[in-house]
Amino acid sequence: MDWDDATLTVLARRVAAALDGPAWTLATAESCTGGWIAKVLTDIPGSSAWFHGGFVTYSNPAKTDMLGVPEALLAETGAVSREVVEAMAMGAQRRSGAELAVAVSGVAGPGGGTPDKPVGTVWFAWAGPDGALRNEVHHFPGDREAVRRQTVAAALAGVLAAAALE
Repeated sequence: MDWDDATLTVLARRVAAALDGPAWTLATAESCTGGWIAKVLTDIPGSSAWFHGGFVTYSNPAKTDMLGVPEALLAETGAVSREVVEAMAMGAQRRSGAELAVAVSGVAGPGGGTPDKPVGTVWFAWAGPDGALRNEVHHFPGDREAVRRQTVAAALAGVLAAAALE
């Protein structure tokens, strides 16, 4: 699918509608997207009713300082890992007070990939009420922008799924 700006806006509007029913708030913890998820969400008029805020934690020290991700965990598993995105999501939820949080960390390219974590590898985590936690890994094709756009779309789709399951 072509995740152009208009398509991402439609997805963000669906998130707004899904969060409105239970009157939940959402927080984001973003690494490889650099705040793009929060940007798409705040493009929606009235988003302050359900979007609590976002953390752009591009560097490992930012993940530790802003979200409480343990340095030892980052050293052991690397920033692009299930364990780190789960810690990011729980940290965003805890520090923002939002009912739901989404976290992303990945290798958008063009460099930085490894055999274990090639360019296009992105980990996601969603933290929900009552300690619910879900994660996924995706391997997206394309250049840096394509990987990042697909990451924004998958993050929002995961928020929709989390809101429907809670």
